[in-house]
Amino acid sequence: MGARRKAREIAIQILYQADVAGVPFSEAFATYEGYFHPSPRVLSFAKELVDGVAKYQKDIDALIERFSKNWKITRMSAIDRNILRLATYELLYRPDIPPKVSINEAVELAKAFGTDESASFVNGILDAIYKIIVKDGSALKASVAS
Repeated sequence: MGARRKAREIAIQILYQADVAGVPFSEAFATYEGYFHPSPRVLSFAKELVDGVAKYQKDIDALIERFSKNWKITRMSAIDRNILRLATYELLYRPDIPPKVSINEAVELAKAFGTDESASFVNGILDAIYKIIVKDGSALKASVAS
């Protein structure tokens, strides 16, 4: 498994823990690091991802709800919600990561950690967000920021 994929798995576990336990991201991160001791390279990228989701979570959640027909973010499973948060962060704020990589990695995470329906659910929402970014990315980012 590549370092970035492992970092995404770690990020999802940390985001999930913070979400479900209601603890700050920094506390969930410290707990994970204390138990598992991942390599510094993997840990560094996982921290970038978690910090990015934490910084933009309000905007990310609003965007996910906008593209998830009839699903409030609070009704989604915690794992699906956090996979969507991570991938949406990558799509919007990480131009160094190709969008198709972010979507593919999210679908793989959904297959590994979610339910039988998670992969198609995650893919559908991310595909809708991606299509708008490709069509008019600057307008989308402006609407997210406001």
